[in-house]
Amino acid sequence: MNLPEEFALIAYHDDGTPVTDGTHLDNGLGGALLLELALAEKIDVADKKVVVLDATPTGDRVVDDALARIAGDKPRKPKDWVSKFSKDTRRQVMAGLVASGVVREEKGKVLLVFPRTKYPAAHGVEPVAETEARQRMRAAIDRSGPVEPRTAALCALIAATGMEKKVFADMDRKLVKVRLKEIGQGDWAAAAVKKAIDEIQAAVITAAVAGSAAANSGGGS
Repeated sequence: MNLPEEFALIAYHDDGTPVTDGTHLDNGLGGALLLELALAEKIDVADKKVVVLDATPTGDRVVDDALARIAGDKPRKPKDWVSKFSKDTRRQVMAGLVASGVVREEKGKVLLVFPRTKYPAAHGVEPVAETEARQRMRAAIDRSGPVEPRTAALCALIAATGMEKKVFADMDRKLVKVRLKEIGQGDWAAAAVKKAIDEIQAAVITAAVAGSAAANSGGGS
């Protein structure tokens, strides 16, 4: 699975409801999409703008659509792309997970008025891909030393979106905090993309905070 798909599975409870609010979830997914491209060395950040290094398609439709959008647009800052991708990445990723039979879509209403879509596991148990992703992250927190890039990126996204208390609820909170900080600052990515990844992580936090502030003031949806 790609990084946005793994992040999406972790960002939903077993009953199909989100672990966090829509602003953090959507910006996390937007950041996951950029991180996927950075890890694949398809993009970089130069002069604080996202640039395309290699426009060759990866074979993943959602990832390739994002790459094409970046290639066909003017240079933008990572936070701008996180915000742009936050608008439709959840829909695309969840539709893909539904189509592949990993989760199912349940539409309903809250208080008989407000529409709500839930994405519980298709077979009533946690998807294998989610279990494996959780195990990788827990192992990374439990031990010291280097962490493989994809797991480290996933940990960084969990920290950037403030989901660590819920995702690692049964682990020592102090250990989780310290280890996530170590992982975020570690040299787990290729030097060629480390700066880009750092800026994308910061962009997720910035976009999520700005989106939450707008929503709380009545300016967001």
